[in-house]
Amino acid sequence: MAKYSPKNTPSIEVQQEAQAIARATQKPGQSKEQTRLIAQGIQKGIEQYKKQHKAKSRELNKKLKKLTDQPSSHIEEESRSPTTKTKHHWFPWLLLLTSWLGMAIYLFTSH
Repeated sequence: MAKYSPKNTPSIEVQQEAQAIARATQKPGQSKEQTRLIAQGIQKGIEQYKKQHKAKSRELNKKLKKLTDQPSSHIEEESRSPTTKTKHHWFPWLLLLTSWLGMAIYLFTSH
């Protein structure tokens, strides 16, 4: 047996929002039945969006909880390991210097 019973009826807010959207997009000559069917489709779309949003939120909460529950020894091991991220720190400076020199040469030779 399921832990929670699914809701068969959408909330009043969703129904009102769907009706407002359906009326706003209603074309001349469109019957009330067609507008009602469009509103039902919009309700289903809103409900599906909310379900997906809740599922993503739960996943993010699980990942966040998993990260916060990790022991601190794992973090200490990472901080002790040497990093080589700053191996080429001179390269951007070399490019900057080269571009400045090129601009200076261009300005002095153009006059």
